[in-house]
Amino acid sequence: MRNLVPDNVTFSEVGHLPIIKDFAKKIKLVETLDAMVDSEMDLSPGVAILAMVLDTLSGRTPLYRMEEFFQEKDTELMLGCDVKPELFCDYNIGRVLDKIFATGTQKVFSQIAQNAIGVFDVDVRRLHYDTTSISVFGDYDFTDPPLKITYGHSKDKRPDLKQFLISMLCVDRNIPILGTTEDGNASDKTLNNELLGGVSKHMARHGLRPGAFVYVADAAFVTPDNLEKAKDQNVKFLTRLPATYKECSRAISEAVAADHWTGFGNLNQTPATKKRPAAVYRGFETTVELYGEAYRAIVVHSSAHDKRRHKRIDRLLAQKRNDLEAHCKKINSGPFYCRAEAEATAEKILKTAASSYHELTYAIREVAKYRRGRPAKGKARRPIGYEYLLDIKIGVDAKAVAPLRLEAGCFVLLTNLSGTQAIEKWPAITLLELYKNQSGIEQNFGFLKDPVIVNSIFLKKPNRIEVLGLILVIALLIWRLIERCMRQHLEETKSEISGWKNRPTKRPTAFMMTTKFLSILVARSGTQRQSVRPLKPVQLEFLQAMGVNPEVFVKP
Repeated sequence: MRNLVPDNVTFSEVGHLPIIKDFAKKIKLVETLDAMVDSEMDLSPGVAILAMVLDTLSGRTPLYRMEEFFQEKDTELMLGCDVKPELFCDYNIGRVLDKIFATGTQKVFSQIAQNAIGVFDVDVRRLHYDTTSISVFGDYDFTDPPLKITYGHSKDKRPDLKQFLISMLCVDRNIPILGTTEDGNASDKTLNNELLGGVSKHMARHGLRPGAFVYVADAAFVTPDNLEKAKDQNVKFLTRLPATYKECSRAISEAVAADHWTGFGNLNQTPATKKRPAAVYRGFETTVELYGEAYRAIVVHSSAHDKRRHKRIDRLLAQKRNDLEAHCKKINSGPFYCRAEAEATAEKILKTAASSYHELTYAIREVAKYRRGRPAKGKARRPIGYEYLLDIKIGVDAKAVAPLRLEAGCFVLLTNLSGTQAIEKWPAITLLELYKNQSGIEQNFGFLKDPVIVNSIFLKKPNRIEVLGLILVIALLIWRLIERCMRQHLEETKSEISGWKNRPTKRPTAFMMTTKFLSILVARSGTQRQSVRPLKPVQLEFLQAMGVNPEVFVKP
């Protein structure tokens, strides 16, 4: 049978990876690494890291058998230069990781992030900080390691496993500009304090002076040392006041008692569903005093009540009812021989119920007492006396419980953005929207913890694990930049794009994009390349939204 395909033609399935390479080129990933990392290897540090980023975002088991991964790939198209797959052996990859560690992972990523911010004009005035734990399997017993992999507070709920932490500083909701690996037993409170000491210097590289940006963190930020350092460094912050502080419950009680809320409405960016109805927010401005300093506080009430808090209230009400029933049984032990005595007992029970979130209703029944035996024939029975029974009904006091349930749906935002000008520039609704964007960094942690990305990595040296953290954060940076470009384009053009099941959406994700380019196959003959099938309209639609030229699939 005659061969239909000429011998000099090869085929390579590229999928969405040329798009990843194009974004890596825009942020000068390869050039930056090659300039910063001292190496004379045949495999340059920049190309090696780009290859690992492509591998990480390819959807397969990453950073494992990379030599096999590039065996059937057009490396010139994917990496910008013709690299033999044999160069991606474990020995070479390990040497590259060691050289990058010697250069400094924070130093490298800081420069790459600065490149990205300049190219994509990212707003860096709003910072979001948080940490997460990454659990690992193994002993990791080393002498004087750069990174302590040990037991600590597990955010994965795996206290039986050792771990290390990843701390991340993001801007514009979820664009990482700083990512570091930390000891597995490091405290969020301490890490916040360390970052506060250098955040002003770090942001100065992006042209922002102290006070020109807002640092958003979770409740672990609120410590005496952190509040003092924020004051000394002139760092404007926004955080959540922990419920363990008395000022938190006082502020919430004040807001509920005043009942003078400002409506914020629905702040959801995604459409509501039957299972997840949109939350409606309202707020109340007040001040709290912590460690001798006054701070601006916004009490926020959400209609999407915290279910755990309501279960706690239900348990409290059940306990109060049980106590009240036991008290009633003890006092109301038998019949009373005069109405006055029954009424006096009822009053005592009513006083007991005053602080139990229950209300009592009672009725006094008069019961006649007769002599023993059968009455004489033809004569009516005449009572010889009366006794009185107390009937008590216990019900929940809806008016008393309502403030309790209202308080359960409240939390308190804490900030030092106070004063007339700051309040005008940063109204309560803007601060709430800013704090809600903290969810972006949580989504980033979900990316880093994806079992397809993390759980299959076989590294035993702590210094290489630190560089692994760098690779993951670089991959995350490119992932979020792709998402940001698409959404920004749709917002500017007031248009929509074909999403899941071809339904139009204004909020496409990077993962959604990858599913649109699953079948891209490129044929190569010498230096010439051509797509086996022309790009579909939906693929061209996504490329336009990302600002990517379709020629990335055929030109290195």
